[in-house]
Amino acid sequence: MAISDENFDFEKLFNASPIPRVVVMVEGGKPSCVLYVNALALEYFHCNKEAVIGHHIQGFMDTDNARHFEQSFEVCLSRKDTVIIQSLPTIPGRLKVYGFWVTPILDDDNEVMYLEIMGQLDGRDQSILQRERDDAISLLASIFEVSEVGIIVTDDTGSIVRVNDSFIRTYGWARDKIIGTEFTTLVTDDEKERTRINHKKFISVGVRSTGESKILRKDGGVANVLFTSATLKLSQNRKFLVTTMMDITLRKQMEQSLRFAKDQADTANHAKSTFLANMSHELRTPLNAIIGFSELMKDETFGAIGNDKYKEYLGDIHMSAEHLLDIINEVLDMSKIEAGRIELLEDDFDVHDMIVSVSRMLSSRVFSSNIEIVRDISDDVLVVNADYRLIRQIVINLMSNAIKFSSQGAKIRVSTMFLDNGDLQIAIEDEGVGISEEKISTALEPFGQVNDTPEKRVVGQQGTGLGLPLAKAMVELHGGSFELESELGVGTIVRFTIPAIRVKP
Repeated sequence: MAISDENFDFEKLFNASPIPRVVVMVEGGKPSCVLYVNALALEYFHCNKEAVIGHHIQGFMDTDNARHFEQSFEVCLSRKDTVIIQSLPTIPGRLKVYGFWVTPILDDDNEVMYLEIMGQLDGRDQSILQRERDDAISLLASIFEVSEVGIIVTDDTGSIVRVNDSFIRTYGWARDKIIGTEFTTLVTDDEKERTRINHKKFISVGVRSTGESKILRKDGGVANVLFTSATLKLSQNRKFLVTTMMDITLRKQMEQSLRFAKDQADTANHAKSTFLANMSHELRTPLNAIIGFSELMKDETFGAIGNDKYKEYLGDIHMSAEHLLDIINEVLDMSKIEAGRIELLEDDFDVHDMIVSVSRMLSSRVFSSNIEIVRDISDDVLVVNADYRLIRQIVINLMSNAIKFSSQGAKIRVSTMFLDNGDLQIAIEDEGVGISEEKISTALEPFGQVNDTPEKRVVGQQGTGLGLPLAKAMVELHGGSFELESELGVGTIVRFTIPAIRVKP
């Protein structure tokens, strides 16, 4: 039957209903004013009709009743289905109502127009409510007990009132031994005061909190736990703290083991770097002597040697010593970077002049192999503030690699350009044998050499495997980025950047 203000018969029937009844209008998806209320409802709410009709229903309720109805209205409107309000407070001297049914009345568009509220006076209604209440309690109890996470409930004094089976299994305590005891008896001494303060805070403020703590096991051991605590408010202003606990002892042990292993690795790495640095210094001194004396003898500074074969051997000695010195210098630079002992000696210099200088220095190596170095740079001055020696070493390493792995008659292109973010990019591109994609990461590791190229096609392959990782580390010391792109049988292009902040206007 449609509800209408002009339908006298409906109103007469409504008022004669043997249960408390209220009809509330819904506007904008929310309950608004009361349209109808019968005598039994007025008796329950202890109001007169003038104070109810046309007013919001919660305006004439006490706080507890208003909270129950507000929550039920929200559920009813969202589900568009009947909702039962249970456990209403009993007010002495007033009509005893066991609960209310809140039913939505829909229009033709399936939208809620009204909410009809009907009180439950019959004991049979109460039995239904009780069964539903019992079912809900049973469901919550089952969830509490079957949970694999330990759950402990404490009252506002901090005493344990309930624990689930998982807590008992995990930590070994007997239920009857801990029920009624203060929760702080289960935590380690260093956690007691913090736990007591937090419990008081959680109970009084009602906050939800997550953290870590240490729980004592029955066998004397200590368990690391990850806990979540939430305050539960019940009737008569009773407050409880429900805390779930997940045992993370194994995770903590693994974290400690990983930290120990990392510390050991760092120590070993530092020892390695120190050893390499010391050995490099020890080796460089005699090598410089070998290079100097062999150069004097090769040039016959103090007189003729007499035998051309000896001259040839001296040339080999000199070249091998210089090559070994280059390797030692690379090892020394890498060990300094790894040990964090290298400092940038920053100064202003022209990048284009530096690239021209390196190209000329390497020209003797490419002349006999008919390799052409193409410089795609302007004649304008391009000044940056950086460590000249390191930036020059980066370009030398990358161009030497390009020459080393290029075929006869190939081209090597060196270019500079500015990126959108203002960084200066320097690129070295070759037409060499290239690197397969799966081995690029190996090529960027210290001493990582890639040996899947046909040696007969390239100019030379000697080296330590430090050229690329050393160049990358030097770039990163300046705050730049390093990128290697390669394809087997096609060639390689290496790009690195000097940050915009280092480029002079």
